[in-house]
Amino acid sequence: MTSAQMTANDEMVQQFLDNASRGDIVRVSAMISHSSHLLNESGKQGWTALMLAARNGHFDVVKLLLSKGSDKDLMNKSGQTAHDIAKFWGHKHIASLLVSGGDSSLNELLPHKGAVDHENYFNREYLDRRSDKRTDSGWLAAKQISPKTVFLLFHHLEPLVTSGPEEVNNSKPKLKLCRLRRDSVDELIEKSDTVLIFLGVEKQERSPSTPLSEEEDGLIAWFALNTQDNPTESLKSTDSNRFFLKGPMPGLLLLNEDEAGVIAQARSVLAWHSRYSFCPTCGGQTKVDEGGYKRTCLSEGCRSLQGIHSTCYPRVDPVVIMLVIHPDGNQCLLGRKKTFPPGMFSCLAGFIEPGETIENAVRREVLEESGVTVGPVQYVSCQPWPMPSSLMIGCLSVAVSTDIKVDKNEIEEARWFTRQQVVDAIAKSDQAVFTMPPRQAIAHYLVKHWVGINSNL
Repeated sequence: MTSAQMTANDEMVQQFLDNASRGDIVRVSAMISHSSHLLNESGKQGWTALMLAARNGHFDVVKLLLSKGSDKDLMNKSGQTAHDIAKFWGHKHIASLLVSGGDSSLNELLPHKGAVDHENYFNREYLDRRSDKRTDSGWLAAKQISPKTVFLLFHHLEPLVTSGPEEVNNSKPKLKLCRLRRDSVDELIEKSDTVLIFLGVEKQERSPSTPLSEEEDGLIAWFALNTQDNPTESLKSTDSNRFFLKGPMPGLLLLNEDEAGVIAQARSVLAWHSRYSFCPTCGGQTKVDEGGYKRTCLSEGCRSLQGIHSTCYPRVDPVVIMLVIHPDGNQCLLGRKKTFPPGMFSCLAGFIEPGETIENAVRREVLEESGVTVGPVQYVSCQPWPMPSSLMIGCLSVAVSTDIKVDKNEIEEARWFTRQQVVDAIAKSDQAVFTMPPRQAIAHYLVKHWVGINSNL
């Protein structure tokens, strides 16, 4: 071998080591493909590419080198292996990867046992929906004129509420839905632009002891109606505490758990009606059917009249919302949008696309918004979100890369926060460096759930 050849080889080795040290995974991969013998080459002090990548915290490069056959047991001239180096410099996630030879399951950072069934805000089923009654026009008509039936009134999707007295430990008064009777909404129901939907019946502990007629079945029905006209004159109420709740946030978060569940159902279905007055298939006019859970096209030749079509029924938009765990297990990724209150960070989230699984949606959304690559994904809990009609699917996930590159079109900022910083934020301590989403949001629960995996919070 000539001196010139040795020099060329030395230069290539040095270039390979430099790329590994900088974390340039594209060039490292390309050089391995061209010259696989570089994998275990070392510099003057006996440092291999694996050692340099471990020293500088380049998780992806370490994983690539291990997958290509780098010898993790080699030592430099100081007697250190790549694992020793990663451990010394505090890269616990890389040290864990090196211990397992690249087969380390990041699933270990997720809880091993199934998540406890958690009831999020908006989740509670206060009413029995009784979907079997939606097609019983006679029963629905009878319940609409029953003096015991409850009506919830909305104006442009804003519910009529009443404010209670301020609580001692809460400066904000609790809100309650106004439960109206038929005589209060008579005029409104007759208006052509009013949409009336059946919500269900109050749950019964046990069946009545004495048989009742079909008309007197003992069931207390609930309906919701949305009107475009100002209903103030029709109501003729002298209660100054009654008002329509302007804007869904944060007002809808001030209801009690029972009524929050009812509002999630009512507002979502009414919002669908407000957006789908005409047939999505042919553009023709539609009428409300099945207690408000269907719109039927009035055009005789419309394809939607042949069989069951999803366009005729209320839609739900699935959204993934995820807490991303750092590979070291001690940090989580949170982001903020420009619309967030100052200092607030939350979980990343995004709509599931057609033909996409929950797991793949999590990985795609995190990569798009933050530039971070995600590996394992675990479902935790879900929450209906009636703004207008989403189902938030809460997940934990583990990152396999840590460098953040924010898409400013998606979010304003993303950061890794340590477990202690998260604990401070949950506790609202003076040391907190950010604020949490409200406790009613599933993002709050996901963060608290992650902290609670290895703590008593």
